[in-house]
Amino acid sequence: MMGEQGLTRGKITGVLSNLVSIEADGPIGQNEICHIEVAGVKLMAEVIRVTGNVAQAQVFESTRGIRKGDAVTFSGHMLEISLGPGLLSRKYDGLQNDLDKLQGLFLARGQLVDPLDAEAQYEFNPHLAAGSSVEAGTWLGEVKEGWIAHQVMVPFALAGRYTVKSIVAKGKYRVDDEIAVLTDAEGVATRVTMRQKWPVKRAITAYKDKPRPFKLLEMGIRAVDTLNPMPEGGSGFIPGPFGCGKTVLQHAMSKNANADLIIITACGERANEVVEIFKEFPELDDPRTGRKLMERTTIICNTSNMPVAAREASVYTGMTIAEYYRAMGLKVLLLADSTSRWAQALREMSNRLEELPGPDAFPMDLSAVISAFYARAGYVTLANGKTGSVTFVGTVSPAGGNMNEPVTEGTRKAARCYYALAQKRADSKRYPAIDPLDSYSKYLDYPEFRESLARDLQPGWAELVEQVRDVLRRSVEANDQIAILGDDSVPISYHITLWKGELVDFTILQQDAFDKIDQSTPMERQKYMLNLVAEICNVEFHFAHFEDVGMFFKKLINLAKQMNYSEFGDAAFKKYEAELRSAVEAGRSAPAAGAT
Repeated sequence: MMGEQGLTRGKITGVLSNLVSIEADGPIGQNEICHIEVAGVKLMAEVIRVTGNVAQAQVFESTRGIRKGDAVTFSGHMLEISLGPGLLSRKYDGLQNDLDKLQGLFLARGQLVDPLDAEAQYEFNPHLAAGSSVEAGTWLGEVKEGWIAHQVMVPFALAGRYTVKSIVAKGKYRVDDEIAVLTDAEGVATRVTMRQKWPVKRAITAYKDKPRPFKLLEMGIRAVDTLNPMPEGGSGFIPGPFGCGKTVLQHAMSKNANADLIIITACGERANEVVEIFKEFPELDDPRTGRKLMERTTIICNTSNMPVAAREASVYTGMTIAEYYRAMGLKVLLLADSTSRWAQALREMSNRLEELPGPDAFPMDLSAVISAFYARAGYVTLANGKTGSVTFVGTVSPAGGNMNEPVTEGTRKAARCYYALAQKRADSKRYPAIDPLDSYSKYLDYPEFRESLARDLQPGWAELVEQVRDVLRRSVEANDQIAILGDDSVPISYHITLWKGELVDFTILQQDAFDKIDQSTPMERQKYMLNLVAEICNVEFHFAHFEDVGMFFKKLINLAKQMNYSEFGDAAFKKYEAELRSAVEAGRSAPAAGAT
């Protein structure tokens, strides 16, 4: 694009870290991309402020060697990424450079790599014939991308109705080959290929309707699905101090979630954590397909030692790819780790622009930026009646575990699910360390979601969950009383209340990520176990001494955990269940169990 006629040019007038000032000789747009020529290398930058003919731009790479007077060429478009077949199973940086194609240990400056394989051929199967009326997002045909039916769509940038003038026959084509020619009402022709470009900071809105999420998205994690459920198209976040298991929880979600595609954005994470993802994911087996999980995963990575500006771009790149696949009628799970680093990148740029700082020096509009991003997730109905969704779960790493800092507070306003990881639970090895009382799912307040749960699981499911949550609440209160007054200074009923909460905790909340069976729990099994535990919690037990309570419930917990480790409904599972029910009956009536 460089050297084209009619593009605005300019010269560098100042450099402050990765912020440069440019004096331009023509029109400039906000968020426009420009290229700075340094020693024969073109560095990409994004305009973040325009004042008259002077622009401030953030450079996506190291600014070492940039001098006053260096030439700048403006591109005339915002930061764009390529969308088309071949995005899955790739590892990209925040600017969508394919990391597998880059040579050497470190990224070379100014190196841009085609994110798609321009030479690969795909078997195209047309859906429409010449003469069909289409609009942005209409499916023209499909190609196979692994086991995914990848829809080739009318470019999202086209506005209004178009007519298909011609479309190619079934056969093998490359991503840049002409697939169709469309004409508008004036007869102006537009050439369509499998590749299209889209600016990452604009939401893709090629859908008919965007209702509130109402259908459960199974994660296979009991503390999420049972107590704080996430619907398809929902949004949530996982705050917690370092070492509480945020990344591990996201890995469990990516492996077990009932989603068609997984997109992971490693935003400003430490390089060793990202390397771990790169090494682990290609090895993981996909429980849904029996193939490798990486086949339906895209990873976008910007580690903490990469330039700050590219870190900010990476979350938008991930969301745009997710929206693209949503427009194909697919369920996409987008995970960002960590949005705190993204917010830090925003803070850094705001400070360099000398903007008025908000709390903790973050930008004043931080909450609005976070909300606008989270709002891009959602469940949509497409023009052809199909549905798709982007479910977004981000992690927040508050400094010192402070849950009242601006990023956590801003995210809390935007996200509807809150999975608070507690240091205390992590220290006592209760994983996943999701605090059951601090966490919540606001989706449970939606009548349509409650109706869906009642229809798909059982009538009164939301009320049952609230009942179990109440057991946990009363258990914590009893524990506090016992801690203050002592074991033998409180009524035995306090000990019973405490241990009923422990039964729920050990059986429902805790889950073994390393056990083949327990690592993922289908909803049918979750329903069965929740009803069983709720039934036990409703039993009135009577004991002679508080020590008997602990002994009795430890036995129940052991049997319930053995059930969790057994195949659902097999002989071992039924054996442990029979022993559990027998123990409950004995505890209810028999003196031998300590009952009075």
